Amino acid sequence: MSTDLNALAAFAHRLADASGAAIMPYFRSGLAVDDKGGAKGQAFDPVTAADRDAETAIRALIAAEYPEHGILGEEHGHEPGKSPLTWVLDPIDGTRAFITGGPQWGTLIALNDGGGPVLGVLDQPFTGERWIGFSGRAELHAKGGVTRLKTRPCPKVKDAVISSTHPWSYFTDAEHKAFRTIDARARMSRFGGDCYAYGLLAMGFMDAVIESALQPWDIQALIPIVEGAGGIVTSWTGGDAQDGGQVIASGDERLHAELLKLLKSAAA
Repeated sequence: MSTDLNALAAFAHRLADASGAAIMPYFRSGLAVDDKGGAKGQAFDPVTAADRDAETAIRALIAAEYPEHGILGEEHGHEPGKSPLTWVLDPIDGTRAFITGGPQWGTLIALNDGGGPVLGVLDQPFTGERWIGFSGRAELHAKGGVTRLKTRPCPKVKDAVISSTHPWSYFTDAEHKAFRTIDARARMSRFGGDCYAYGLLAMGFMDAVIESALQPWDIQALIPIVEGAGGIVTSWTGGDAQDGGQVIASGDERLHAELLKLLKSAAA
């Protein structure tokens, strides 16, 4: 199937613009927060009107411009399309940061061609930063300019800056133990980044992001960005990461191989 990724990337920018316009009136506004987890007897899982309105805005544009495409979104579910192409959406990845006023959140927009994500956008409308990856390259659009992104070389864990959204909340006991082994050997750890950490990885400011319990909409947009910047994203077993679960992203394949060995004991 022939896909004009340049045209679809331009459309993805429009989707990000619409998402940002829906989200920003709510940021740092004291909006109400619902708990999706509590309703299911699970851990706190916040969602807001900003999440829902942003996904609604994105879906409306897709339906108008590409009605044959499928849509998979965190807030409004799956709408199969007649085309192999599916948009995979997380309107606010990092809702905990969003509701506490922090900037480390973003809208994630991926396009999956049936085999995997071929285009990804991470948009942070508050800081005015937008990462996009497709066709083997990744760029940062910010401050009126465009910068080609490249991960930095870091072959050894001892020299690495690693990140995870939370040091224990999303890990099982075995996963936490494996992560702590890496944490003890790394140069430095940073937490609370959600999708933003992957953007920093693509920019060369971090070396690895290690996560578990991810959903497809949490990771698909980030794969083309990290890989377009020269990095690698896999499961903890070294397999395809597009379905979420245990995911590791690294800026250097040599570091990635070392980290996979350290995660082996907890890899599903």
